[in-house]
Amino acid sequence: MTEPTHARPALFSRPAPILFFILFAVLIDQVVKVAVDHYLPLQEAVPVIPMLALYRTYNLGVAFSMLEGMDGWFIVGMRLVIVAFVIWLWYRTAKDRWLAHLGYALIIAGAIGNLVDRFAYGHVIDYILFYTESWSFAVFNLADSFITIGAGCVILEELLLPKKAGR
Repeated sequence: MTEPTHARPALFSRPAPILFFILFAVLIDQVVKVAVDHYLPLQEAVPVIPMLALYRTYNLGVAFSMLEGMDGWFIVGMRLVIVAFVIWLWYRTAKDRWLAHLGYALIIAGAIGNLVDRFAYGHVIDYILFYTESWSFAVFNLADSFITIGAGCVILEELLLPKKAGR
């Protein structure tokens, strides 16, 4: 008689590694934002390479300045609900779904990084600008990148990786 083989749980499906990763990502995000806030001029483009500049600005809304006119506590509450929902999704996702778990970790880290800004400064520090001569993308930060990449990981998991029966 053979014993059933069990898939090894994905790294970020376990609480300790995901917590360490999230704390590390938030720390990196905050260190970069402190440096940006201290050393970059406010609302002056500092070219890095063609089509990419550092541009310090303050975002009073959520990603890409959406909901900028909303009360700050509403935005904080909304972010907390989103973090709680993503934690719930992380918990409910099968342990072998490594890409989804990585995505959830990135989303949580990005949301917490921007929440720290909101509590510490009353706004979020943004500093990455993609542009051309006739167009520019919204200014964003590392935490926003974590959220975007994390969402992409979750979508890729759903679209590309096969699911086992019963999920």
